[in-house]
Amino acid sequence: MTIAIFLGALLGAMALGVPIAFSLLACGAALMWHMDMFDAQILAQNTLEGANSFPLLAVPFFMLAGEIMNAGGLSRRIVNFAMTLVGHVRGGLGYVGIMAAIIMASLSGSAVADAAALAALLLPMMSRAGYDKARSAGLLSAASIIAPIIPPSIGFVVFGVAANVSISKLFMAGIVPGLMLGAALWVTWWWLVRKEKIEPAPRASRAEVLTSLKDATFALVLPVIVIVGLKFGVFTPTEAAVVAAVYALFVSTVIYKELKLSQLYGLFEAAARTTAVIMFLVAAAMVSAWMITVANLPAELVAVLQPLLDRPIVLMVVIMVITMLVGTAMDMTPTILILTPVFMPIVKAAGIDPVYFGVLFIINNAIGLITPPVGTVLSTVAGVGKVSMDEVTKGVWPFMVAQFAVMFLMVFFPSLVIVPARWFAG
Repeated sequence: MTIAIFLGALLGAMALGVPIAFSLLACGAALMWHMDMFDAQILAQNTLEGANSFPLLAVPFFMLAGEIMNAGGLSRRIVNFAMTLVGHVRGGLGYVGIMAAIIMASLSGSAVADAAALAALLLPMMSRAGYDKARSAGLLSAASIIAPIIPPSIGFVVFGVAANVSISKLFMAGIVPGLMLGAALWVTWWWLVRKEKIEPAPRASRAEVLTSLKDATFALVLPVIVIVGLKFGVFTPTEAAVVAAVYALFVSTVIYKELKLSQLYGLFEAAARTTAVIMFLVAAAMVSAWMITVANLPAELVAVLQPLLDRPIVLMVVIMVITMLVGTAMDMTPTILILTPVFMPIVKAAGIDPVYFGVLFIINNAIGLITPPVGTVLSTVAGVGKVSMDEVTKGVWPFMVAQFAVMFLMVFFPSLVIVPARWFAG
């Protein structure tokens, strides 16, 4: 009955068009009412406590770093550098998009920010070169969701806070899986364009490669600073976010000189708006998370899944499928906030490494960003690239299937995540 009220209140509010944050509050209030313990003070206290977290300070700074990166010329230089390396091969612009997405993922941590930058910079070029527009938009959408997996990652920050798992360990564990997703896109793109007769760009000379590398050096140094700083304990993930934002601001205004002081207010406002949405979701989810614990829902679910606790791989498959289904109807942040307090007790009871689970859970949620009908990244690419939503959805399918295949490969072979995570963490 408790589970029915929880799901009924949440899905019912969403069906009526209530914003997800307020649906979460309504869900928590409904559970309190059902358990005869409704108290507006507890509701307010848990809402405030949800946002009162030092690690969550990383969110506004990573969002700001992404905004500055796109406006200050860092993204464009990364694309130009990738262009000189692989732009001359068959399907070269697609490989440029994948390389640029991986590098940009290590700068911003936001799939939407990367999707907007890639669609604005590369989609017109791919269209003019004769590439299929739907397929190109689908590739750039799928490449953008590598951002929440390769550090720094806003998704890992939110999950780490919700699950009480080390964010630094999550960051280190996300590096190789993020590269594997990029490799899956690379192979899929190669297979799709192998018979196309689009004339590639001329091969860049060694001098042009070195010039583009020199031009992009300051942009490429940032991920090295963040990863090395985290590995050797120079700063925490929250401090890394501040370092990223300040470094991007310095490079954009002083070195590249493409960002004017008059633009800063707009960038700060855009980052603040996105942060406000995320933080309100986190705050509202705390009410539901608290009530989930009080109502003992995790224990009920553990009892239901008891037969699978001795078979962790089968249990992970079940959890991944549930997350996939939820991801088709809900955005990444609310999915993390709703499902984390439900799944974590089950994961711990089954003896599954929380960091390993966190990586796969975030990968699943990231792919949910390109899963119709909601697909926030699909909407972003469609809007920025002036492509219909139907075309983007059609073009993204082969890449989405490839990424899901990689995710389930990690489910069946956990060492693909755990072993590299130990290398970087050690």
